[in-house]
Amino acid sequence: MKILIIYDSFFGNTEKIAKQLHEVLLTEGATEIKQVDNFTNDDLKGVDLMVLGSPTRAFSPSPKMKTFIQNIPTARGTSQRFAAFDTRMNVNEVNNRFLTFLSRQFGYAVEKMAKKMLKKGYEQAGKSEGFFVKDSEGPLKEGELERAVEWVKRCL
Repeated sequence: MKILIIYDSFFGNTEKIAKQLHEVLLTEGATEIKQVDNFTNDDLKGVDLMVLGSPTRAFSPSPKMKTFIQNIPTARGTSQRFAAFDTRMNVNEVNNRFLTFLSRQFGYAVEKMAKKMLKKGYEQAGKSEGFFVKDSEGPLKEGELERAVEWVKRCL
């Protein structure tokens, strides 16, 4: 199985998860990790599973991740799968009614990423997942790296 992890990160939290997933997925076969700026469409050759990671910015993926998804070619065949994750604040812990309302209305990065990937013909490999950071810039909350590893194993 060939796996490609593509991520964007503002404060290093999404990158930490992507690197942890890369380390774990090396045991599953050929696994490569790319920061979204370093991606080319040639990187998709032979890929069975793409793992996409983005911070949630204004209830959406990062601008670079949006551009990446917009520009990748449409899937050819049913064997091209993806899994998506984001990093976000836990609005329940912030206890801000307005922020909670907005998050319910607009969602997070993973929902938008998954919707666009499905429209492009990619098959979703497992439920998208969000991982929590403390405050708006992080760091990751305790236990999130371990939770990310368990999540990606279910996506295989």
